[in-house]
Amino acid sequence: MRVWLRYLHRADTPPAKGFRYGLLLLDLVSIGWIVAASFVPTTTVELTVDAALGLVLLGEFGLRLAASRRPWRELAKPLNLADLVAILSLLLAPLLQGALAFLRVLRTLRLLHSVQLIATLRSDLPFFKRNEEATLAAAQLGVFLFIMSGLVFETQHRTNPGIRNYADALYFTVTSLTTTGYGDVTLPGTTGRLLSVVIMLAGVTLFLRLAQALFRPEKVTFECPSCALMRHDPDAVHCKGCGAILRIPDQGRD
Repeated sequence: MRVWLRYLHRADTPPAKGFRYGLLLLDLVSIGWIVAASFVPTTTVELTVDAALGLVLLGEFGLRLAASRRPWRELAKPLNLADLVAILSLLLAPLLQGALAFLRVLRTLRLLHSVQLIATLRSDLPFFKRNEEATLAAAQLGVFLFIMSGLVFETQHRTNPGIRNYADALYFTVTSLTTTGYGDVTLPGTTGRLLSVVIMLAGVTLFLRLAQALFRPEKVTFECPSCALMRHDPDAVHCKGCGAILRIPDQGRD
């Protein structure tokens, strides 16, 4: 069984890729539900959906561990521990009446894994292959916005009248990231100010990385005629893999 699961998680065959695309869809559906639930009051229906989703995610989590040669080492990874805590918060939601709902934001960390998954499936996505650096930079910025918006919502919506749902949290995160700072929504207290500082510093760094990837990429995509290495420095004359002469198209400089 472990061999079969490892095949589904790592092989390049169509069935295995289809399985991993299914995992990506499951991640997006679960995170979408977490966002949608922030717009409605807690009801029995919502708690039931939380528990059902938690069971599905727990099953996927178990299969992920079973596919590993060292399950305990895999479980000890920070992202997997955060995912397990988020899953338990969903499973226990009916018993605790949503008291641990704020822990569900940890599920958004799975987006980091989704970005890695997309990278492994680059052969199926020609656009991604041509613009890999810019696409990954944009995805990382998007993940950062999503995670920080979740933190803002879960830490503020109970006490801050300016943060009523996920959209309000996203609005604050984007205005802080862009240093626009309209001032109509603020995070009071020391914790709120520190969270704002993290958004501004880390977010601006990711934004600059995206701009660099778009307008001044670190690498260019060009297949070496000898060894087929695809990533080279923009001004490369010889391939770093085999030393063959490269003729990378260049529009020149003014």
